[in-house]
Amino acid sequence: MKKAAFVLFGLAVLLSDVMCAHVAYLYRAMLCGIEHMGYSAPAGAAFLYAIPYAVGIAVCVTVGIVLFRKAKK
Repeated sequence: MKKAAFVLFGLAVLLSDVMCAHVAYLYRAMLCGIEHMGYSAPAGAAFLYAIPYAVGIAVCVTVGIVLFRKAKK
């Protein structure tokens, strides 16, 4: 169970890196759209895409902690 916990912790780190890259790309695209294509939404709307990633990271960390604690017993 300890290995599974470490895999989940690694997955949480990987998800956070992917989240940062994806949201940064969408934010840049939104800024470009506002500047040149007339988008009406604020650029901060791109940060809404971070919510599913944050939920996934929280689930991975929570399950990893549970598995790590079970492995210690």
